[in-house]
Amino acid sequence: MENQIFELQFALDTFYFLICGALVMWMAAGFAMLESGLVRAKNTTEILTKNVALYAIASVMYLVCGYQFMYGGGIFLSGVETVATFSKEAALAASVANGFDGDSVYAGASDFFFQVVFVGAAMSIVSGAVAERMKLWAFLLFAVVMTGVIYPMEGAWTWGGQEVFGMFSLNYSDYAGSGIVHMAGAAAALSGVLFLGARKGKYTKDGKINAIPGANLPLAALGTFILWMGWFGFNGGSTLKLGGMEVANEVANVFLNTNAAAAGGAISALIVAQILFKKADITMLLNGALAGLVAITAEPADPTPLTATIIGAIAGIIVVFAILGIDRMKLDDPVGAISVHGVCGFFGVMVVPFTDADATFGGQFTGALTIFVWVFITSSIVWFILKMLMGIRITEEEEYEGADIAECGVEAYPEFTSGGLK
Repeated sequence: MENQIFELQFALDTFYFLICGALVMWMAAGFAMLESGLVRAKNTTEILTKNVALYAIASVMYLVCGYQFMYGGGIFLSGVETVATFSKEAALAASVANGFDGDSVYAGASDFFFQVVFVGAAMSIVSGAVAERMKLWAFLLFAVVMTGVIYPMEGAWTWGGQEVFGMFSLNYSDYAGSGIVHMAGAAAALSGVLFLGARKGKYTKDGKINAIPGANLPLAALGTFILWMGWFGFNGGSTLKLGGMEVANEVANVFLNTNAAAAGGAISALIVAQILFKKADITMLLNGALAGLVAITAEPADPTPLTATIIGAIAGIIVVFAILGIDRMKLDDPVGAISVHGVCGFFGVMVVPFTDADATFGGQFTGALTIFVWVFITSSIVWFILKMLMGIRITEEEEYEGADIAECGVEAYPEFTSGGLK
């Protein structure tokens, strides 16, 4: 009987893990739609190409070496010959080896799948921030390093429980990755934006900031809803199992708080936009919802639903001013990724101690600083090397023509361009 109960829990936990992983994978579509909606029509195909390709690259690189760097076990190449196989016994052994209790049997193939979709999410953050002026293949080469080395290393020091360069351990709590995933992606994005510079015409010599509207707000709204839905897997799956009444209640609380924070962020951002601009700015509304989601990701289990709503609402306010502030600094981020995932990711990390008695402000700040410094510096090194070797920015003529033609040779909306049907 005990063995049957074990196998039933194993099956339930594994199935739940895989479903949540599939929801997070669906967020790749959300990022693709959001970003393609917020860029100009002439750059849509390249954005879509980047999002599909980066997910494929993340899947391969995390398989080849990323998971091994992050956890030191599970799916990785054995020597240079074969990929390890997985069984119930191997899953249990990997679970225990990675520091998890013996009842949480989710390591192995299911754990790899759930982890790899997070890697893709982190890299997707970079895509939007460098949109409309980065060379496609420079971006994809950066994705190889980001998903294979940079992200797994900071993940090893946090979720993996390893010491930072063997020197010290982090007393850092991040339930589903406000810092580990979102702030890390934003740090890499910030570095890329600094190396790239702004889009032509975004900022004038006299200091004027020109708005460059996105081409398809319906797509942007659809992308936000897809991300909102996928976030239930993002946060809910981070319970790492489902079996047991206590865990099931925790999962329900995570879902409830995730939704509450998103709603709070959307409403507060819309109100602030109305006050500042005298208009109901939909881009701020969308980013407000995402800001709430990012902020609650650091600890979605412990807050009450009202507290989660307040956390999301504060993040929604922060993101509006962050977007405006970053724009005034002449850091050109077409989709607001640095503000949403970086600034609000840091906010989410730092409010954890208010609801988690085991977390400390010092530990949270040290962990966030370690993640940011590591990702920013290593990303800067990679961007610099790519810039020296092949260049990372398309030419001014190609930028004017659009990255779709210059990089992909295919237009997303040919009927609206000079090359389309007359």
